[in-house]
Amino acid sequence: MATLTDPMKEMISQQLPFLATVTDAKTLRPNLGPKRSLRVWDDHTLVYNENTGRQHYENLREGSLAAVAVVDWAELDGYRFIGPAEIHRTGPVWDACLAYAEAHGYAPPKAGVLIHVQQIYTLMIGAHAGELIDSDDPDYRV
Repeated sequence: MATLTDPMKEMISQQLPFLATVTDAKTLRPNLGPKRSLRVWDDHTLVYNENTGRQHYENLREGSLAAVAVVDWAELDGYRFIGPAEIHRTGPVWDACLAYAEAHGYAPPKAGVLIHVQQIYTLMIGAHAGELIDSDDPDYRV
């Protein structure tokens, strides 16, 4: 797994991340939207509360990779995190998502979703835009 650095974790906690998924392999129809509950789970994993149970949820259930983008507009810096998702409706991840919802005054989620980060790219503006920062397979590019 790729490793989230402290600056990455800080940006995720301070900015609004956006999640992208795709519909089935035949149509590859993209879906993109903000995930206000997305946060760091550990050094290699992101987590969010799936609140609507709609298209992102269905795409992830069908095996779409997750791509998360977070940008600090003031600093013209950002990151893209890519990896497979794991959906939880019981167990420690589910319990943590329920506790998060309660602590923030949100309705209980439909599911808790872990995203296992396999690749990290910079969204920094300029000569290094889009460069691979870390990967569990450095030969793989998205």
